[in-house]
Amino acid sequence: MTETVREPQVPALEELARDPASRRRFLSQLGGGTGAAAAFAVLLSACGDDGDGNGSQSQVGGGDVEVEISDGPTADPPSAPAPTPAPDVDIVNYALTLEYVEVAFYREVIQSGLFSGRDLDLLKTIEDHELQHTAALAGTVAQLGGTPVARPSTRFSLGGRAAVVELAATVENLGAAAYLGQAGRIKSKEVLAAALSIHTVEARHAAALNRLAGLPPTPDGAFARPATMAQVLRQVKPFIVT
Repeated sequence: MTETVREPQVPALEELARDPASRRRFLSQLGGGTGAAAAFAVLLSACGDDGDGNGSQSQVGGGDVEVEISDGPTADPPSAPAPTPAPDVDIVNYALTLEYVEVAFYREVIQSGLFSGRDLDLLKTIEDHELQHTAALAGTVAQLGGTPVARPSTRFSLGGRAAVVELAATVENLGAAAYLGQAGRIKSKEVLAAALSIHTVEARHAAALNRLAGLPPTPDGAFARPATMAQVLRQVKPFIVT
């Protein structure tokens, strides 16, 4: 007789925190060195759980892996279950939605005629980065066995140049906080590494736009503050029409 016992899949950060060998391999993927190790230590202290406490963050497949326990041969082995998307699909699709919103925002800003010269070049560079993020995230969802979320329709009230710069800074700071807020929930170390590589670029975008808006480059000080999915979606909702 064969029965299936479901064991909870450990989040990647938790596994890395308690497994030195796995941690060394992961840090080597990030480039190694003291900088990567320091950033990882800060991430461990900053993230923890998702902090929502309201069940707003869903997990595809229940976040479990299946282990087979057998007490002998059977005449009719059970058929293999249908494959289900990996538990990180919801998180990656969430990030993909945010990137879609950012791409739409920068496209509209660039076409507004409010910017020129170096400022326009900066905005075009950021838009190109966000386009690359959407392609990478959509591909990741497919590799995980899921379906990439549809591109939402968006609406922005741009106003004048100063208001646009301030909004752009807000969007990028929110994006960086969103990635940081999900790091502790990601199960796959490969997905975690990809998310961190995007997070650091979002943070650099935010710093550049903060300076352009006359704000401190690091408004949270020495340690970035993560944002939960519910907190981020509340702020993004006004920009999404459908």
